Amino acid sequence: MSVPAFIDVTEEDQAAELRAYLKSKGAEISEENSEGGLHIDLAQIIEVCDVCLRDDDKDVESVMNSIVSLLLILEPDKQEALIESLCEKLVKFREGERPSLRLQILSNLFHGMDKSAPVRYTVYCGLIRVASACNAIRYIPTDLDQVRKWISTWNLSTEKKHTLLRLLYEALVDSKKSDSAAKIMVELLGSYTEDNASQARVDAHRCIVRALKDPKTFLLDHLLSLKPVKFLEGELIHDLLTIFVSAKLSSYVKFYQNNKDFIDSLGLSHEHNMAKMRLLTFMGMAVENKEISFDTLQQELQVGSDDVEAFVIDAVKTKMVYCKIDQTLKKVVISHSTHRTFGKQQWQQLYDTLNAWKQNLNKVKTSLYSI
Repeated sequence: MSVPAFIDVTEEDQAAELRAYLKSKGAEISEENSEGGLHIDLAQIIEVCDVCLRDDDKDVESVMNSIVSLLLILEPDKQEALIESLCEKLVKFREGERPSLRLQILSNLFHGMDKSAPVRYTVYCGLIRVASACNAIRYIPTDLDQVRKWISTWNLSTEKKHTLLRLLYEALVDSKKSDSAAKIMVELLGSYTEDNASQARVDAHRCIVRALKDPKTFLLDHLLSLKPVKFLEGELIHDLLTIFVSAKLSSYVKFYQNNKDFIDSLGLSHEHNMAKMRLLTFMGMAVENKEISFDTLQQELQVGSDDVEAFVIDAVKTKMVYCKIDQTLKKVVISHSTHRTFGKQQWQQLYDTLNAWKQNLNKVKTSLYSI
């Protein structure tokens, strides 16, 4: 794919016209083409191309697309350094200015290149940075499955893979896309091995804090299986995560009393933590009991008698628990609750339930045949 710019003009004439235009905008560049060939011309043009971005000239987009179109016809071995140079110019140019134009040029370059070209990594990172700076991340592809395919196709090194995922995570967080950001962070942490898990300490720490802060994230047990998170065992941050995974509200209260400064240092809200732990505790109780009295809820959730019903209503809104309030008998009747953890025991329960359904269906089938 190429980006159309000029019609019926040779590459040499196109380069000369670009030189003349940039010089007219004040760039220190000769109007004469280099004797070294098109890639030398492009190197000199890209070096000063940011001068045209400073004006609102209607020709700027055509000029930049002309540069892109010339880049795309170069031999792959001559493209990489020039593409990296152009991306650097577009990303760093007066951050915040002309964002839509810079985003469009990077997008044209990205989609115009061979899909397997490793240097697309550099362009994609540039797209993320510019989109993030102008709150336009929704306009670029960020789907995790697609990103995985690109990482494989571009044959990225471990370091580049981590850089890309970390950059994408930060951009999604800044754009308030917490669900997508969480998936990217889990992908990042899951890419570490036992040999390099210690290098992911900061990422693991950040992932845990972000998950605890997120008001829509309640299931956290999958984090404990990630190698970088396992590397934090024995530290307060890991103890806190373990509490949110499987312990009750009383355990969190005790932890907070002993480690108030630590909670504050993480930027976590104690009130928010209490609210989340009340729900998680209720979820655990609902899995084990079909009926729970108001008195028990008051004691376990540390709420007043007048607050029980309001709490249950809010809990149902999260869709983590389905239940009904029996005001006459002062109890909550559970229909269903999401498991906080899903391990061997839960898989066995699921197997037993499905097996029972299968046996019942076979009985119905046998009865129908006997009619």
